[in-house]
Amino acid sequence: MSNALIIGASRGIGLELVRQYAAAGVEVVGTARDEAGLERIIAAGGDALEFDALTDDPQILVDTCGVKLGTCIVNAGVYGPREGAATPEEFDHVMRSNVFIAMRLIPMIAPALVHAHGKLVTISSRMGSISERAGANGSLYRASKAALNSVLKDASITFGAKGVVCISMHPGWVRTDMGGAGADLSVEESASGIRRVIADADASDNGHFVNYDGSKIAW
Repeated sequence: MSNALIIGASRGIGLELVRQYAAAGVEVVGTARDEAGLERIIAAGGDALEFDALTDDPQILVDTCGVKLGTCIVNAGVYGPREGAATPEEFDHVMRSNVFIAMRLIPMIAPALVHAHGKLVTISSRMGSISERAGANGSLYRASKAALNSVLKDASITFGAKGVVCISMHPGWVRTDMGGAGADLSVEESASGIRRVIADADASDNGHFVNYDGSKIAW
């Protein structure tokens, strides 16, 4: 059985994905930057890997998962300022976390998925859709997720031809630290939907933007 890698698994959706994959008997590796996050991953049934996605060598991920890597979910990300103009520091933090991480990791990880004809998933947001946009709050977050979608689309062109299914996913509005207590979905519902979409995805889904319930989202 192929294994799974969750980048950014210390809490929220990432941690729940680790828990659900482990419960299903999948060997799953979750990354975190601190000891508390690593302990939560272990408690959820996963193998914990200390890894800073902004600075650590991506080869560590490939060496850890080996040729059995079947699914990689790039989940790391932040929201940033919710209203008003962003400062240069806020811009750098959000864009590095939400875009640069994917840009630096995907070229290393995607080739490792070719052997298993695996799935590469970036956790984006419907807020990153340009054609479906109806609001302007969280402008920096929206811009970062639109840029992340572009990174994923490029990956789908490069690696889709080699058998890797690359999809961008909206996890829903989820009750996490980012989504808040009033959000629609529990992390369990979101993670379950994400796993179902990934399991069902095939070559026809490569390069698509998909909701956690399987419905397509316009770029």
